[in-house]
Formats: sequence, C-alpha cells, structure tokens
Amino acid sequence: MTAQQKIDKEKAATVEKPKQGLDLLREPFPPHHISKLPKPTKRQTEEVRNDFKKGIRCQQCGQWHHPQVVHLDYVGHAALTDRLLDCDPNWNWEPVAFSEVGTPLMDDNGGMWIKLTVCDQTRLGYGHPDGKRGGDAIKEVIGDALRNAAMRFGAALDLWHKGDLHGPEDEPEDKGDEGQKQNGNGPSQEAIDNAKDSLANADTLDRLRATWSDLPKPVQHVAAVIEAKDKRKAALEKPADDTESVTDTVDDEIPHQ
Repeated sequence: MTAQQKIDKEKAATVEKPKQGLDLLREPFPPHHISKLPKPTKRQTEEVRNDFKKGIRCQQCGQWHHPQVVHLDYVGHAALTDRLLDCDPNWNWEPVAFSEVGTPLMDDNGGMWIKLTVCDQTRLGYGHPDGKRGGDAIKEVIGDALRNAAMRFGAALDLWHKGDLHGPEDEPEDKGDEGQKQNGNGPSQEAIDNAKDSLANADTLDRLRATWSDLPKPVQHVAAVIEAKDKRKAALEKPADDTESVTDTVDDEIPHQ
C-alpha cells in the first residue's frame, strides 16, 4: 500500500457517515424548516378583537396580532413529513381507535390518539384542533398528533424543550434571566418587563391569579417573572386561616404535550 493510499484510507475512516433511520430523526432541523408560532394571552387576543388597530402585521410569522405577543419555534406538518420520509420511506400512522363508521375516533375534546411507526418502532401521540373547526380542524389534529408522536422519537426535541417544556429548574441557578434571553427562542425583554409590571399592579389575589394565568408559559418560566408574582402574592395574601393560598392556583404548570 502506497503512502497516498494510506492517507486516503485514514481520511475515509475519519469522515463521519451520514445518519440514517431514527438517528436522523433526532437531528436538528435546519432554520428554513422552522416556523414561528404566535402565542398571545387572552387579554392580548381580546384587545385586538375589540380594536383591530391595536394589532400589527407581524414580520416574524406574517399574522395579525398584538405587538407584544411571544413567539415559539415549531416544525410544521410538511417539514416533519419530509424528515420522516428521509428516515423511513415506509413510515406510517394510524388512529388508536375507529368510530362505528370506520373513521378515526375523536375524543370528547375533539382530539385523537395515534400510533406512529418509524423504522419498525411505534410511539403514541395525541393531537387536538386548537379551536379550529371543520376540515381545518381535522388537518390540525393530524398534524399536531404527528408532531407529538414524532417528539417521542426525539424529532425537534430541542424546540419543544425551549418552548413549553423548558422550566426554570432546568437552567443553572447563576443564569437567571440571561439564560432565557440568550437562547434566542425565549420571550423578549419587553414581554418580561410587561409581565412583571402587570403582576406588580394586581390589586387583589383574584386579579393576580388571572394575570398569571394570562401569561404565556415561556414568560411564566422566567425567574424574574416568578419572583414578581411571589413578591406581589406575599404583599396581598391575608392570614392563612381565612384566605386560600394563591400558590395552589397561580404556580406554573408544564403542559402535557
């Protein structure tokens, strides 16, 4: 074997082989496959509904909504389907149950459980219509269920984690708010400041509870916002013998995905 052949062999050994199958499914999605999902609070939605001039045509997602809406990164139905085909051209999904007429069975919430099979491995997933109706609701349920089931395989797991699943206990203690701002996908500083001001201005425990419930989950997970809520709660809370503890009702929850 010549010296050049040895060099070529060593280079070939060091070249990383392209990932395939389930390993490929876990690979991060390229930026052009990632979309922006606006997550307005109830109050922001009502403000724009009552006066559309309070909304803006968003440069990030292209939708009309309140200017202070928080956005989450997500992978759409088409991008996920493309990745599934790259991983396994024979991938398939099916509903967990069928109705009497042979259509996929929906639950009382309009949602559907599915089984997603990729590379001969099967995972459960759940999708819901998110307020949509008619044919759009069915398509939303299918797409949502596929994203949910694919996440069980690790698809776009980093995006789920930085969004709804990213609680403050997952961050190192010394990062504080900076860790939220540096990830590039968390709430803006303006959204954080607005949340802190709203919590600080709550004049009753009921108002504090309602304000907290209206905040998007990513904002609820910011340490400074949690601190503002707890500080205002302590100021408003009456003696424990005649007042319901606000902790049981306004502490953040990690939603089931």
